[in-house]
Amino acid sequence: MNDVIVVGTDDSPDADAAIAWAAAEAVRKGLRLELVHVIERGSYDLPRCPLPGLLETLGEAATRMLEEKYQAVTTRWPGLEVATEVKTGSAVAELRAQAEPAAELVVGSRGRGGFASALLGSVSLGVAGHAHGTVVVVRSVAAERGQIVVGVDESDSSTPALAHAFAEASLRGVPLRAVYAYAVPLHALSLDLDRLQRTQYEFVRDRLAPWRAEYPEVNVIEDITSVHPVAALTEASKGADLVVVGNRGHRGVASAVLGSVSHGVLHHADCPVAVVRRHEDDRTPRLRAAASLK
Repeated sequence: MNDVIVVGTDDSPDADAAIAWAAAEAVRKGLRLELVHVIERGSYDLPRCPLPGLLETLGEAATRMLEEKYQAVTTRWPGLEVATEVKTGSAVAELRAQAEPAAELVVGSRGRGGFASALLGSVSLGVAGHAHGTVVVVRSVAAERGQIVVGVDESDSSTPALAHAFAEASLRGVPLRAVYAYAVPLHALSLDLDRLQRTQYEFVRDRLAPWRAEYPEVNVIEDITSVHPVAALTEASKGADLVVVGNRGHRGVASAVLGSVSHGVLHHADCPVAVVRRHEDDRTPRLRAAASLK
């Protein structure tokens, strides 16, 4: 794990919320903080009427903006090591490149780009859907609620999510709510529903057993329900400081697709959401990763 949390920022209120969340996280984990702003020239340039010195002007404005944010962060968290960087290019591509080597990449839920009516900004969704590593999307920062929530399913994508969630719960000293939502088959009338429910509980306990052994100090709450996973995780987010989900995307063209559950949770959660994704050949959880930072 790298020793830096990177925040993609602009001059929007959501970006300020992301910086505040990331700064508190960096202090908690003893990491550095880097504030990054990406200038997308295409948002300002007029191809038939080029503006002389456009990049220089935008660069100067971006530098001033980051300096103001730097001053605000170092005033509020005086012991935190903070750096700033201005990049030029595609915001999604540049921030994606930051995600894998960083401990976490943090973005606001909606910046200045994209459609104003969108629930989730195009940059935030693009980064969370493509990046390898841990991407945290922050819509707002509420008072601490004292719980981490993680989505559990049968896929490999939930393994890195569980690794991150258990480490976060251990580091913060809060309970971990493991949410597993399953669909009752249409032919359920022909099934033993009690047996079906017992099977789901057994699956969750087996899925969580290695992590409970690795993190015996974490109080795990099993939340097993037959509602839609997005609805279950959205409801659980109302009492959480962070919801952790996996990303079912794979390498290649399919990597552009964010799993429907993760996508829905990003749009509707009532707290920051961490989307955790590793390469297909990097499925081994990094146990005690965050807890080792204590």
